[in-house]
Amino acid sequence: MGSEGQVAATEKKRQRTIVILFGLFIGLLVFCTLFSNTLESLTLPKVVTEKALLGSLDYKLEASGILRPVSEVKLTNTVPWRVSKIYVKEGSYVQKGQTLLTYDSSSAEQELQDEIAHLEKQKIELQTYQDQYIQSATSEGDDMKLRAASREIQTRRLDLGIQTRKINELKKKLEQQKEIKAPFDGIVTKINAVTGVVSSGAADIILANSSRGYQLDITSDAELLDLLEISIGEKMPVVIKGDKDKANKVQEFQALIMDIVDNERRSAAADDLVTNAKSTIAQKTVRLQMVNSALKGGEEGRVHITKRSHEEGILISNKAIHREREGLYIYVVEEQLGPLGNVFVARKVPITSSESNDKVTLITSGNVYEQLIIVDSSEPLQDGNRIRLQ
Repeated sequence: MGSEGQVAATEKKRQRTIVILFGLFIGLLVFCTLFSNTLESLTLPKVVTEKALLGSLDYKLEASGILRPVSEVKLTNTVPWRVSKIYVKEGSYVQKGQTLLTYDSSSAEQELQDEIAHLEKQKIELQTYQDQYIQSATSEGDDMKLRAASREIQTRRLDLGIQTRKINELKKKLEQQKEIKAPFDGIVTKINAVTGVVSSGAADIILANSSRGYQLDITSDAELLDLLEISIGEKMPVVIKGDKDKANKVQEFQALIMDIVDNERRSAAADDLVTNAKSTIAQKTVRLQMVNSALKGGEEGRVHITKRSHEEGILISNKAIHREREGLYIYVVEEQLGPLGNVFVARKVPITSSESNDKVTLITSGNVYEQLIIVDSSEPLQDGNRIRLQ
């Protein structure tokens, strides 16, 4: 009886040991499985996602430039005279006929006085020949001498005419060259002249015609200008930064679109290549004109125009869109059920784009509304790849 009890106890102990070992084995198996899945998930590509939105595109034109005079003249002296005095400063507003600077014209004035003295001398010589002619005519003499004296008088009179015209021309040149006057109302944009120094050959003063206004050139993609419906003859708001000493540092002016001209094509950026297969993008330059007495030239002008597209649809970030030979596509996150938990898979979805701007694209096909769309990945993806969400 005692031996049978010991056998039963031993058997029971053995069975308990087997159950414990089996439980430990199953637990270890589950742990290894979970641990291996965890390790595997850490090696999966990590993705950044966003949800598609319903809406319309906003087209924005943001550009800046420096105001330049529409019309300006370079004023200089044709003779190498030293600058005597400068009466204006850069940025000064001047009126037509106002003296801007004067030159040391003493040499020309001395030459003029010498020519005037020579004219007086010629007049005296002419008077002498006239007296001789009268004396010859009143006394009996040789007719040949009388005719010679008459011709000499005519020659002297011609010399007087030549000398008079020469003096008048010298006076005219002296009047023009001794100073520079403003040919029109305008603003002095640059002064190269230096007091006491002979002109170097460059324009001594550059004067902008204030009545013609100022020009601002901005460059943008030709397609964007078409979408914004920008055309010649229309008005465009331009924000100008004022002087630091003014209370209103920023002012808005209405500029007239004078011209739109073709510009050099620019290289396409990565975002451009998503929705545009061309390697270069056509550009145009818009030329704006502003006429306002508050402007002086050299200010910075900024243009900011926003317009909403007429079409509405699903908006997707340009970073999420890929291009292949067959067309455009995106990757969406697909959640799949698994025995050890849900897994996430990248699923390729073809799309058709309608319009785009520099940030998002409006699509007309592809049922991806409210799905998680992959916009970035730590590794290149293929359809069906397992992924992990950031």
